[in-house]
Amino acid sequence: MKIMKPIFVLLVCQYLFGCASGAKPENMVFMGEPKVYSAEILENLGVGEVNGGKKTNPAWTSEIDNDAFSNALMESLKSQGLYSDSGNYRLDVDMLKVEQPLFGWDTKVTTHVRYIVISVDRESVVFDETVVTPYTATVDDAFIGVKRLRLANEGSAQKILKNYLTSYPNFRSIQMR
Repeated sequence: MKIMKPIFVLLVCQYLFGCASGAKPENMVFMGEPKVYSAEILENLGVGEVNGGKKTNPAWTSEIDNDAFSNALMESLKSQGLYSDSGNYRLDVDMLKVEQPLFGWDTKVTTHVRYIVISVDRESVVFDETVVTPYTATVDDAFIGVKRLRLANEGSAQKILKNYLTSYPNFRSIQMR
């Protein structure tokens, strides 16, 4: 009988507040105005390994998984004119940490991502930077907490892609080494 009360409370909470869903790739894509990049990487950058993401447990919290981030990254690179299936450069990504609150009215998610660009022919690293970006979703964005967390995850992922593609001059000016 002692176990029935917590199970009942859990079921009521899940009914009232919904199930968690993972971050959606289409909501993480950066589609901003194309920036100026080195001719060396235009239509010459493929997506390699994306690691560190987590699958969402519907009974717990929203997460950003590897496939969703990889798809958003690929679409973001396409929007900037950088993507190629068989480019001379490969971009590997390590999602080091996604800091999420357990609850709150304003849901701030901070994403830590390491971007590594590798020259495929030379098998050498030409860019290796860690980008940290926060994003806050408010009650105005979504009243339900699990949806607000998903929106904060998506916003943080989109913002970290934007910051990487537009704010890092070392990336934008990669030259063959």
